[in-house]
Amino acid sequence: MTNIDSARLRAALQDGGEIALLDVREQGEFGQCHLFHANNTPLSRIELEIVRLVPRKDTRIVLTSAGVPGLCDSAAAVLERMGYSDVSISADGPVAWEANGFTLYSGINVPSKAFGEAVEHHFATPSIDPVELKKMQDRGDDLVILDSRTFAEYRNMSIPGGVSVPGGELAYRVRDFAPSPETTVIVNCAGRTRSIVGAQSVINSGIPNRVLALENGTMGWHLAGLKLEHGRTDRYSDGDPSTMEAAETMRARIAQDYGIPSIDHETLATWRAQADERTLYLLDVRDPGEYLAGHLPGARSAPGGQLVQATDFQIGVPSGRVVLIDDTGVRATMTAHWLVQMGYPEVYVLKGGVGPSGDLESGPELRMAGADVPLISPAELAARMETDDVFVLDLGESRLHRKSHVPGAQWAIRTRIAQTGPKLPDSGLVVLTSEDDAIARLAVAETKSLTDAEVVVLAGGTNAWIDADMPSEGDPTYPADENCIDVYLRAYDRNADVEMRMQEYIDWEIALVDQISRDSDVSFRLGPILK
Repeated sequence: MTNIDSARLRAALQDGGEIALLDVREQGEFGQCHLFHANNTPLSRIELEIVRLVPRKDTRIVLTSAGVPGLCDSAAAVLERMGYSDVSISADGPVAWEANGFTLYSGINVPSKAFGEAVEHHFATPSIDPVELKKMQDRGDDLVILDSRTFAEYRNMSIPGGVSVPGGELAYRVRDFAPSPETTVIVNCAGRTRSIVGAQSVINSGIPNRVLALENGTMGWHLAGLKLEHGRTDRYSDGDPSTMEAAETMRARIAQDYGIPSIDHETLATWRAQADERTLYLLDVRDPGEYLAGHLPGARSAPGGQLVQATDFQIGVPSGRVVLIDDTGVRATMTAHWLVQMGYPEVYVLKGGVGPSGDLESGPELRMAGADVPLISPAELAARMETDDVFVLDLGESRLHRKSHVPGAQWAIRTRIAQTGPKLPDSGLVVLTSEDDAIARLAVAETKSLTDAEVVVLAGGTNAWIDADMPSEGDPTYPADENCIDVYLRAYDRNADVEMRMQEYIDWEIALVDQISRDSDVSFRLGPILK
């Protein structure tokens, strides 16, 4: 392990070689101030995230924590135990970063958010404000509202009359929703990025309709004093769109106009064999349900719209090979045409995709094998809670703990239990849980160092507890907003000043385009503007 200062780090990021810059603070801390090209890989989750973000064990990795002591050393030790052989630490903080020419950013998913603002600026993506849209609805205008977020986000809150069509599906399916060229197509998300990129995707698809992004999404709708709907389930129909021929024609045109390369399965096999020499990402951009039904071995689920929205959650080595997979090539090509414009140098579409059959795997992607730890089933825990001295510690996401947890459970961050959680009892039974049991399994050793109590893990975690119809409880005020440092709280996750936070978020997104214009390290490659 070596140390690297900010000047050498900046040179390494610009040399064109494979490198991963990982900021190992918690997401809430990372969101306060970080480098543009940093991937947030919290120490508390690093074992679970690293193989996905940096699959090749001898990739250059640079760890940073904005000067927070101890985090990088601990993360480096974990990575070296896992077999990563080229790990460096940049101990510099924000002052040194700026002194060596870096621009500092707040927020999360900054590359994607900034890209969305750059897309609007470059393409002059048209938009409509919420009040005007409401007037169109009240008049009975011929329009369709397509919600480009995930189905779960749509169900949580949506524009009245909107239909769930996540971003990667928009250009593929829009003709089914707007068969008449007179229909106005409105695309929305929660804020701005997926509205803008989604609307521009539909425009780039070549339909003759008027296409508009809803200005500031559901947040803008709420700030305008308009009512949102909750619990809607309207979504696109499964299977290929009825307008498949037009979608395939669009695919060929987009591939040509934006220079999207494709590879065949034989080339992919060669690249798989070279995965120890060149980083390879196999990303299945279809709907998650399609992925679960059958996907190529080794491929990860990365629905196209969400991939463009959060590239830093999926790609840790920007100069690696990125191969996008679907069934018809349409969704992969549309996703690729955005990644290429974001500046990723090697993005490819797999010809033939998952194919008509072949050697496919079903179910969720494989995860790291869980540590061999003592387990307790939901039924056993429920029985012990009736008679014994039981203390439940939830190490899952704070935002999810607020919504639902095992009754009486307390919360902490896995690698900072003593600092962020309650004092553990000295006797009895301590039960560790998380959404599933992955994080909890990793915390057994640290927990045992803090107590003489028996320590076990809830098998399957809180999800298994809820699935077993066990009682649960929630508290939107615990942990308090200021203690939820494991996540970057969205405006509507907060307990106070929600509208003010929404406006702050919108202002932050809009300001990104000016910020990146002053940053020589940002190299988007936008264009061409299609007519």
